Amino acid sequence: MAATHQNPFTWGTGRRKTAVARVRIREGTGQFIVNGLEYKVYFPLEVQQMDVKSPLALTDMAGRVDVFVNVNGSGKLSQSGAVLLGLARALKEFRPDLEPALRESGFLTRDARMVERKKFGHKKARKSFQFSKR
Repeated sequence: MAATHQNPFTWGTGRRKTAVARVRIREGTGQFIVNGLEYKVYFPLEVQQMDVKSPLALTDMAGRVDVFVNVNGSGKLSQSGAVLLGLARALKEFRPDLEPALRESGFLTRDARMVERKKFGHKKARKSFQFSKR
């Protein structure tokens, strides 16, 4: 008879622009690893560091869970936004009682803004070529 294996990780996926973050959390000591590096090394700007840590700070889970993130696509700022959403979703799965606080702070809301595509007959998405009437 096969033994059922309990997965110790809780998953959450976050997206922002074209960045995708796959976040795994488990009970632990507060380790935070992004793409194999400490989060402060991967996200050097303080704004990005505060972004990725904010769901943990809000829910007082900072020292109680280990966070492992794989993130790719877009730039660092969008990646930090994707990690924020993925971490919030993982925390919601880990402890459903945290959902109201996370939702109230807007951490569970996906930012749907994307880059507008370039149109033919234009230089960029909206910018047109110079028009001369005569």
